[in-house]
Amino acid sequence: MGFVLWGFLTDFFTYETTKSVVVKSWSVGIINRIVQLLIITYFVGWVFIHEKAYQSSDTNIESSVMTKVKGFGYLQNQNQNENYQNRVMDVADYVSPPQGSGVFCIITKLIVTENQFQGRCAETEKKCSSDEDCQKHVGSNLYNGVITGACLKNSNESHGMCEMEGWCPAENDAIKIEPMDVNTFTIFIKNSIRFPLFNVTRGNFPPTMTANEIKKCKYHPEDNPLCPIFRVGDVLNYTGQNITELLSKGGEIGINIQWECNLDLNIEKCIPKYSFTRLDAPFAKNAVSKGYNFRYAKYFKTENGTEFRTLHKAFAIRFDVMVTGKGAVLCDIILLNFLKGAEQYKAKKFEEVSEAQIEASIAQSPGSQLSLKCMKSSCDSGALSLNTYDQPL
Repeated sequence: MGFVLWGFLTDFFTYETTKSVVVKSWSVGIINRIVQLLIITYFVGWVFIHEKAYQSSDTNIESSVMTKVKGFGYLQNQNQNENYQNRVMDVADYVSPPQGSGVFCIITKLIVTENQFQGRCAETEKKCSSDEDCQKHVGSNLYNGVITGACLKNSNESHGMCEMEGWCPAENDAIKIEPMDVNTFTIFIKNSIRFPLFNVTRGNFPPTMTANEIKKCKYHPEDNPLCPIFRVGDVLNYTGQNITELLSKGGEIGINIQWECNLDLNIEKCIPKYSFTRLDAPFAKNAVSKGYNFRYAKYFKTENGTEFRTLHKAFAIRFDVMVTGKGAVLCDIILLNFLKGAEQYKAKKFEEVSEAQIEASIAQSPGSQLSLKCMKSSCDSGALSLNTYDQPL
């Protein structure tokens, strides 16, 4: 037993050191250097250059978008009231909502049903030969009103239409209408973005651009990438979609403003890049629910106080302006000591704890003893370590 204990002690109180063996071999040396080169290439090429791991980034951006549409078009409809034939439409007629937000619609086609009163009338979508044909549709939400179950037809006719209760006459959206040409319309986009971590604010066009320059320019990804005026026809072309179908059926277009800013460089190089896509493309070839449309009504009263309305079914192109961004600068040592705004960054990064706060914490936890430790390495970096130890019972 004593021998075993003695052997354990002698083995325990020993010191080990590594021994280096230099192998003078061309094949082993070449393999060794190739492996080292691959590791260095990985860190330099991928970690530092591609991923920019030496930088601190801010993706929590603050952004605002304002839009304004301009242009005049003709609403051509030979099948409706003459008030809507070759009617000149301006922005108040075809833009919805009118507030100029990041999501808006340009109406390309309108089906108008005028002078609708509350009552009972023939449905325009459901044919019938007897009341039984209509009764099985009672309670359905697929029609212009509430189906009563009665079949309305003349005595000399074999087929009629189911009766509905609601706003009469019922809308007939099967009529043929040519869409309004909106290709020459323009969209003005005003976008501001802020990287709060670095207190950097940018706009999507240069502050030196004059009002006259803005009026004359048109966005082009290569020739004029900073112009905030976009032709609707160009935007639709950039999506690669069928423009005729978009004008006729409507659709949803995304305008993405991407800010990828390396704030180590000149701040003037922090500029937006635009991309365009059709957001409802997965449904473009569906047999149902194609495009984009919505309804709205304008209400009036007769002289005797009876309410009536004009119903509009609008086919529109909906535009969603979306903003994404990422700002990156060199690691904290540069941020904290050399860059403009370093004091603001320090204030956000570090929290200062006073003796009064420590004493208040001790008072709130009488069963614990607060020990404040500050290592030299952590004090130099501005970090503070607070450790709590329970008192012995």
